[in-house]
Parts: sequence; structure tokens; C-alpha cells
Amino acid sequence: MADPIGIEIRNLYKIFGPTPAAYVDAVRAGMTKAELQANHGHVLGLRDINISITPGSIQVIMGLSGSGKSTLIRHINRLIDPTTGEIEIEGRNVVDMSQDELREFRRHKTAMVFQKFALLPHRTVLDNAAYGLEVQGIPEAERYRTAMRWIERVGLKGFEKNYPSQLSGGMQQRVGLARALANDAPILLMDEAYSALDPLIRYDMQTVLLDLQQEVRKTIVFITHDLDEALRIGDRIALLRDGLVIQQGSAQDIVLRPADDYVANFVQHVDRGKVLKVSSIMSPAQEGTGDAPRIDANASLAEALRQMAEARVQTLLVTAGDGRDVGTIQFDNAINAYAGGTKPAA
Repeated sequence: MADPIGIEIRNLYKIFGPTPAAYVDAVRAGMTKAELQANHGHVLGLRDINISITPGSIQVIMGLSGSGKSTLIRHINRLIDPTTGEIEIEGRNVVDMSQDELREFRRHKTAMVFQKFALLPHRTVLDNAAYGLEVQGIPEAERYRTAMRWIERVGLKGFEKNYPSQLSGGMQQRVGLARALANDAPILLMDEAYSALDPLIRYDMQTVLLDLQQEVRKTIVFITHDLDEALRIGDRIALLRDGLVIQQGSAQDIVLRPADDYVANFVQHVDRGKVLKVSSIMSPAQEGTGDAPRIDANASLAEALRQMAEARVQTLLVTAGDGRDVGTIQFDNAINAYAGGTKPAA
């Protein structure tokens, strides 16, 4: 299995139009997307994107339609060329790769899962899952063995001889995921991969992805317009608006400390009890709390409130993964955070 690798995106701009390079300096100086289009007939896709993606993490890029999120993910494997900027992977700037280098990079370093499944209708589930390995020239027996292993892992054993038209939307997306994983590429690009699915199937596919990530530890870039999805699966989230990153951080950062009113409006209806972790709202450990019930730092705020109610206590001791006591959570602070307050002062 390939080791995870990180992605560094630096000073990335994308302007669509006949002479995009001519307007980079104007955009850097503050020209808005509306001004660029109205006065010069060019469209601003991305403005000064800087994102550092940790190896083996899930980086969510989210925003509304037209925010630039799908444009951004297509720069990582250079389906779109930037106007200026860098995308560094394993010490190489993808922007500078030749066509031969780029072809090898796409074959061996990245795999993509699309919103519309992009399955080949005349191929069975097994042949679809094995397609990337076939392109790489892997012998038939080996590629079928690898593809079948991932078909089983995504829950489609018994359907390997079926064709895409015989599968539901959720099952087709599982085939797309199996195909991407079979390539064993360290970077997995998922562009609105679950947006076409019904809510229950979508939640199920999120669970499949999270479970698989515990095993495969890919570097995943996941595009979505759905905040609940972003908060559930993202190790880090970058929120885009008009091609600009207006806030990035963990789910806790974004819910507790929205950067502006736009982000605050995004998160105002979030179920904070499910999203916030005890670690994000705990206070330093206090004397006299050693006998209090304990809760793991990664537990949810909702779980903390449930434990307090069941034990009829006002305080829980917070423990780290190694069993150390690292803080306390008070009932008043928990209620305040659930109702929309921020992290208590240390």
C-alpha cells in the first residue's frame, strides 16, 4: 500500500479568459470578481489559494455553487492549468510537469471519484473496478484479484458480474470508490462524490469512506457544498467564496470561531452537540475533581451532556487517549457551547 503524501498549494490563481495573465496583478491589487468580468470579460476562478494538506488526512473543500471548489480540485491533477501558483507534491511542482510526467503522475499518484460515477456502461462491476489497473498494464489475474478485494471492501461482493445499469446510485458510487482504491494511489480526489445520492445513502457512503480511511490512510481531497458532510468527514475544512478561502481549520475551529458573518450564517443551524468535541470546550483540570466521572477528549458534546444527566453531576474529568487527565468540562460551559457560545477562557 502506498505511503500517504502531502499537498502544498501556494499562491494559486485561476482566471478564465483569452489573456488571463494580464489581469493577475490587478486581482492581487484587489480587483473583484464582478469588476474583472464586467470591465474585462474575464472570470475569476481562484484567488491566492494557500492550503497545506497533511499526508493521510481528509481535506474538505466546501462552498456554494460558483465558489471555485471544483475548479480547485481539478488543479491538483492538472485537469485545469493555473494562471499562476504552485502545487507541490513530493517535492515536485505539478504545474511544471511535462505531459509525459503528468501522465505518469495521474496514473500512479492520484485517483478520482466523480459525482456522476463515470462508470463504463459496457463493463461489469469487476471490469470497471479493474480499469485503472488495466490502463497501467497490470496482468489480468493480478488486476482482477486486486479489484475483487476492493469490491468486497466496499460491500459489493456478489455483484461483480453485474453492469452499472443494474445497480442503484449508491452501489454505482461504491464501484467508483473501489476503482479508485484499486489503483493504490496515495492521493484520492473526490469531487462532489456523494452529492447525487439520497440522504440516507449519502450518510452510508460517508461511513464507508471513514471506515476505509482508517485502513488505507489516503490523502483525500473531498469537495462538497454540504456543511454537515464537511463537518462529519473532514480533518480540516477550507471554506471558499468567490474563489477565495475565507476560513480554514478543523470543524471545531469553524463552528466555535467563524471568521465572519458569512461563515457564521453557514454554521448557525449545525447540531453543535454532534460536531463539537469535549476537547474543544474543556477547561484546565481543577483541584477536587479527581473523583468525577471521566470522558474521553474525543467524545462529542452531546455524549458529555448525556453522561452528566445520567450521573447527575456538574463536572466530568476529560482524559486523553493514554488515560491522562487533561481537563474538565462543566455543565454550564457545555450548555453554553451547545447553545452557540464559544470556548471558555482558560
